[in-house]
Amino acid sequence: MEQVNFFENSLFYEKAEKAFALHKKLILERLPEADIQHVGSTAISNTLTKGDLDIQVRVTPEQFPMAVQTLSAIYDLNEGSVKTDSFRAFKDDSAVPPLGVQLTVIHSEFDFFWKFRDILLINDRFRKEYDDLKRYYEGKEMDEYREAKNEFFGKIIQSPE
Repeated sequence: MEQVNFFENSLFYEKAEKAFALHKKLILERLPEADIQHVGSTAISNTLTKGDLDIQVRVTPEQFPMAVQTLSAIYDLNEGSVKTDSFRAFKDDSAVPPLGVQLTVIHSEFDFFWKFRDILLINDRFRKEYDDLKRYYEGKEMDEYREAKNEFFGKIIQSPE
């Protein structure tokens, strides 16, 4: 079983920002109409992170099939993730930092990663609660943490922010 560990974002922020710029450029060269967002905890200063980089690639429904093909040529498909007509997850575990790419159709049910980032950026209470959740799951099973994280995000997506 995989354990989860967290670190202060300040240890990863600069490296994550550089890696984001590099991957954004790479993706935009192939998908110039895509909206590329740095999401996840490395996009939020003063928070805890696993140290990986998360990117959301947002496209129209018409662009989605080509975007799947394009990203499949660059990154590995994340086989452990959901696959729908509006969502695909990709990864590059060899990247520094390790990379997750979430391809979503704009306004689809999976087009929420940027929203979570924005809520955590403007709401200190939610950001602290999320860090507390991470502290609780430090060194515990990744699956348990992911389940608790999904419950937390289910709660905050209902917030007025």
